[in-house]
This record gives sequence, structure tokens and C-alpha cells, in this order.
Amino acid sequence: MSISKLAREIAPSPTLALNEEARILREKGEAVVHLGAGEPKNKAPISAILSSAAKLNTGDIKYTPTEGTTSLRKAIIKYTEENYDRVVAPENVLVSAGAKQSLYNLLVTLVNPQDEVIVLAPYWVSYPEMIKMVYGIPVIVTPEDGGFYPRMQEIERAVSSYTKAIIVNSPNNPSGVMYPESFIAEIVEFCERKGIYLIMDDIYHKLVFDGRTNISAYKFTSKDIENTRVIVINGISKLYGMTGFRIGWVIAPKAIVEVLANVQSQTVSCTSLLLQAAAEGALTGLQSHVDTLRMTLENNRNVMMQELKSFNGVKITKPDGTYYCLPDFRAYSNDSVALSKFLLKKALVVAVPGKEFGMEGHLRLSYATTIKDVMEGVARIKWALDPTSPNDIYIGERKLIRDWM
Repeated sequence: MSISKLAREIAPSPTLALNEEARILREKGEAVVHLGAGEPKNKAPISAILSSAAKLNTGDIKYTPTEGTTSLRKAIIKYTEENYDRVVAPENVLVSAGAKQSLYNLLVTLVNPQDEVIVLAPYWVSYPEMIKMVYGIPVIVTPEDGGFYPRMQEIERAVSSYTKAIIVNSPNNPSGVMYPESFIAEIVEFCERKGIYLIMDDIYHKLVFDGRTNISAYKFTSKDIENTRVIVINGISKLYGMTGFRIGWVIAPKAIVEVLANVQSQTVSCTSLLLQAAAEGALTGLQSHVDTLRMTLENNRNVMMQELKSFNGVKITKPDGTYYCLPDFRAYSNDSVALSKFLLKKALVVAVPGKEFGMEGHLRLSYATTIKDVMEGVARIKWALDPTSPNDIYIGERKLIRDWM
């Protein structure tokens, strides 16, 4: 079998691989606790369900414009004005099958072979792979102080004449850290001055805790939507917990959106009418669903932080938002891949290796689950790793004895 060099070099998604392994174990009757997935337990907003059902009931489900339905783009325009204080036109909006496809379309549109795209560690696992898929070069900037966001000086040192774009995800997957307003101001000014595209992955932008608010990058540019280098990607997956609906969008200058539409028209043609209707329902319906999800996540985060504090040697950084935290487990192992496999085998807990996010020795733990699973999962991890914890534990109906210390 002949497989292309590019395809051979693309790494599989570690999260999806762990999901599959956990699914197989569960089908065997094993009491798996999943702290790896970025998927909350909530139901989709009723406004989204009713909007989609109304379309389905007509029986008239056809192609839509490549850019998205007019009504959904209007809803996105209103959302952008209300949440970003920026007025955009329908020609500035393109709807795709999830924020993931929006980002890929954008990279296809902007990046030439050998162009460089700066990625800030810790980063979402797909960023470097997507850049490679369009024959670009991911340039990883890792904070020198061991923290979760770099200083501007570190980014500036990584910039070259080949730099086409910088991707910023705040609040951040996997760390949950929200970049300071001063940092966003600096990076916007730098990108506008240097003519580098600043791609803001804002998929978690309203899932921020402790009464804080995420600041839009648009705040720090005086340029209008047609001339700014700031490009915003967002979607309904995380904000409304509608992960399976796969609707995302890009806000960009008209000239870029025109090319994005050409790219999309030659791949998926358009996004499902039913799913676009659901997204429109979510955006135009009551927004209390978002507040409820945010409060649930904040409470879950608080519980996970409290449970992790009981460990000896685990260093934790309190997340400002998102579904995740990224504790440092190097007191137990410097090999996060081996550690995650060990925890799945011994404790039946799914945790994603930090290596996949550019942070070796860490594990990404998701609190987008139940309080019971958060407490049970962390208790099992502690039992498996911490010698000061009791030597035995019940997992499901089985009593297990720790015999590897």
C-alpha cells in the first residue's frame, strides 16, 4: 500500500485514541473514569433543538450557500457586535463544520509551503499537525519560566521573515489559563505593526471563571475589519456544550473570506442546514444555558483543585476558564505518555499526556464531567501514584491492592 509522505507524518489525535480505548474497556464492563474528554454532560439548549427540528419537519433539506445561511450569519454578526464590540458585514463571516475546520480552511488560505506559524505552548494538539498539513512549519514558543504563557520577547525572537501567523487560544486548552490583557494588547500591536496575522481561537472565550471577562483582541487595534490582521475563530461546540453539532465560524476581511469560501466549496461544499439551524437557535435563544454551563464548570474546577491539593509533589495552576487543568506530575514521572497509559491500566482513569500539548511531564485533566467522576478519578490517580495514600481501593466492585511501590 502506498501512502503519501504527508499523511504518514500526521500524528493521530491522542484524545480520540484514548476515547476509543476507554470505550472498549467500558464495553468490557470496566469502571472507567474519563478525565480526558473536552465534552460536558449538559444537553443542547432547547432553542437549538427546536430550531433544527423545525427545519427537519419541512422535509426540505438542501444545500446552503457555502458561506452559511443568511440567518445564521446574521446571528453571528449580532453575537460579534454584542461580545466583541465590532460591527461586521455578512461578507466577513464564513460558517464551517466546527471551529476545527474553520482553522484548517484559514491555514489553507494563508500559508504557503515553508511559511512559519508561531504556536504558543501549551497548545491544542491539532495546531502543529494542521500547519504541517498545509506544508507550513510550526514554530513552537515554550515559556522559559515554565509557566503557561510566554513573554513577548520570547515570541519576537521566534519571528522570522517567513512568519505568516501567530495562533493564540485564550482561555487556553489545555491549561485553562487566560492570557493577561496586557499580553493581548502587546501581541495585537506587534502583529499589526509587522503585518503578521493574529489568529484568535476564541472557542472558550465566555467560559471564564471567578467573575472575570475575556478581553477581545479587537479592543487593541484601531484598524477596521477590512484592514486588521486580527482574525477570530469561534463556534458553538464549547460555549453551548454542542460538541456534536460541528458548527464554527471565521470573522475576517472580505478578501480572505472570499478565498475561504472557495476552499470550502471544493471540499465540503457547505455545512448541514439542520446543524446551522441548531446553531442559529443557540445564538438567538436564551443565553442562561451558557451561564449554567459556566457555573457548573467553575464548581467542578474548584472541586478538582481541592482534590489535587491533597497530592504530594503535584504542582497545579488554577484554570481561569475552559474545561481543563494541566497539573505537573514530574514528581512521579517525566514521561507523560507512559504515565497516562499506566493510569489507564492500573486505575482505569483516562488522562491526556502533556507531551501532546508541548508540556512533557504534565497531564491534562478535564473537569467537564460529573463531580463524582472528578473526585473518583483524582482519588484513583492518587492511589496509583502517591505512596502516602491507602494501599487498597475499590474500583467498581473490585478491591485492588497497590503492589508496585
